[in-house]
Amino acid sequence: MEQREEWNRARWASRRGLLELDLLLSPFIEEGFADMPAELRALYRELLFQDDQDLLEWVMARSDPAEPRWQPVIAEIRRFHGLEG
Repeated sequence: MEQREEWNRARWASRRGLLELDLLLSPFIEEGFADMPAELRALYRELLFQDDQDLLEWVMARSDPAEPRWQPVIAEIRRFHGLEG
């Protein structure tokens, strides 16, 4: 998949029904997604198939992701927003 098409798909999939999650994912996709390695971009797109409430809990470090392989992507989102703990 061409990188621009990949970004567009990820950008649209990042628009969620939960405002708090939109506020976390939209800036990340606009400014941080393209700089990630291809493997992490693929994991990010996969992560977006998860429930909004679960995603928010994982990004806010209130619970651990269902799949440990998503942890690096979640860490990137957290790092982007200065939520490292």
